Amino acid sequence: MSPRTAILLAAAVLSGGCAALQRMSSDGVSLAPLAIPAGARVANAAGLLTPELSAAAAAAFFLYDPFAPNWDIEVTRLDEDRVSMRLAHKRLNSGGDGEARQVFLRNARRLVEEGGYAGYDVLSWEEGIESTRPFARRTAMGEIRLVSSRALPAF
Repeated sequence: MSPRTAILLAAAVLSGGCAALQRMSSDGVSLAPLAIPAGARVANAAGLLTPELSAAAAAAFFLYDPFAPNWDIEVTRLDEDRVSMRLAHKRLNSGGDGEARQVFLRNARRLVEEGGYAGYDVLSWEEGIESTRPFARRTAMGEIRLVSSRALPAF
């Protein structure tokens, strides 16, 4: 089975719309209905819900993890007003290759707001690719200086 088939199967199973199966207890009492996604009904009708294909689709979904953030960010406080950030892109991704600088600046702004600073200066910035097996990943590293108010240094 190709990765594309596994992803399409996972999408079909997780797609919206539900049917309901009436469940009965062993003594004949009606239980709450069991909801079945519409995508699962379509996949079943197409003969795609075999145990092997279902396991492959689940494995593909968990390996790719579409809900995980695209960048891992490691923030290190170097001294009172300097902060280093190291960013690492997801190994399996579907885009976001050019957004390292945006993620870096967004996190710098967050540090400024949380710390009550007036702003920040970017001291260094570099991007690269870490060649690891089986997948290479984009990396970025930068350093900022958190700045108090220049007009009113006491603030």
